[in-house]
Formats: sequence, structure tokens, C-alpha cells
Amino acid sequence: MTDANDHTAGESRISHVGSFRFLFDTQEWEWSDEVAEMHGYRPGEVTPTTELIAGHKHPEDRQSFEELLATMLDRRIPFSSRHRIVDTQGEVRHVAVVSQQLTDDSGAVIGAEGFYLDLTAIEERAVKDRVDEHVARFREHQGVIEQAKGMISLAYGVSADRAFEVMRWRSQTANVKVNELARSIVTGVHKYVVLPDPVRQSFDHLLLNAHRTEDQSSPHSNSH
Repeated sequence: MTDANDHTAGESRISHVGSFRFLFDTQEWEWSDEVAEMHGYRPGEVTPTTELIAGHKHPEDRQSFEELLATMLDRRIPFSSRHRIVDTQGEVRHVAVVSQQLTDDSGAVIGAEGFYLDLTAIEERAVKDRVDEHVARFREHQGVIEQAKGMISLAYGVSADRAFEVMRWRSQTANVKVNELARSIVTGVHKYVVLPDPVRQSFDHLLLNAHRTEDQSSPHSNSH
């Protein structure tokens, strides 16, 4: 998938987010240069395969990945997960993989496509500088962008900077302005995302006890 970001040539690269595609029938993988680099390879150095990708999973996460892959092939559904990969230098990276159905022209499901999000705390200063530049450009849309960033941060457990980088990546790959993307996310969450009762109840408790100390406001505390 070396052409995944061709239309963004000349823009600063987003090294912590990269796209991938997997075809069910042939079990062929494609990944962007960013995902290759997360695994320690130069762009175009290797062709990703199931064996190669599985071999980079952390030993403690490999079995769950294989089970996830088997379920995906059996039920022909996309997958999302958080796990660790070990790059070619032996460095461990924490990643989130998010995917959706890939369909052909007739609407038949033929695979999964999505993105890798590198959760590893690296180059935070450089990331923050790049994010700050883009935040300044869209200052007039700050409200909706901040809402969308907060939603992504909560959903994937990442910092606001990393959440904004996900939005930049999706903006570039979908050729949609960041503020328009943010507005769609915020609107879509209110329409389609329903929190399970236990999650909402935990947040209810947090909201009603936020004025207390951290220990007192915990849902597990004995305060009344």
C-alpha cells in the first residue's frame, strides 16, 4: 500500500499512524510505510504476510492475535485490538489496531481495512510541535475539534496530542478538512454511540464526586 498517502506529498509525515488492508480469501496484507516503520522496516523493504506480522507480536500477545485472526477469517468480520509488537531492533511498541469492513463494488465483504496507532511514548516533543502547528491553523474551529479529540482520547486511551494526530491522518487519507471531520465525529457519536450502563454509571459517580480528592471520588471508595 505504498500509495496510501501519495496525495499528501509535501505535508509533514505522521509517523504514529498508518493504514493497512487485509483480504480474507487470499490472506494478503498491505500496509503503509508508517506501519512498516513501526515494525522496524524501511518503506518497501518487505511484503507483509500473516507469518511476518504474527512473528512481530509480543510473545505474550501472539496467541490472542492468532485467535483474533481465526475469528476474523471464520466470521469475515473486521477486528480491533490493543497489543504489543516487537520491531526488528527488539524494541517493544504498544499499538492499537482499528479496522472496518472492506467491500467490493457489489457491496460484498472481502476483507478489513483500518489503521495502526502507535501508543508508544516516543518523540513526544516533535509530535507536540507538529500538532500545535495544526491546532493554530484551525483555531476558529477549536470547540468541535477539542470535543472530537476528547472522544478519541477516551475511546483509545491516548493523549490529546495523539488523538489529534489520528484526526490529521484520517483527514489526509479521506481528503476532508479536520474541522469537518471533527464535526462529523461529534455528531455521529451523539447519534450512534451508546455507552453501556456500567460505563455511564461510573462516569456519573465521577462527575458527582469530582470536587472531592482523587481517593474520595473513586467509584471504589467507601465515601457516601
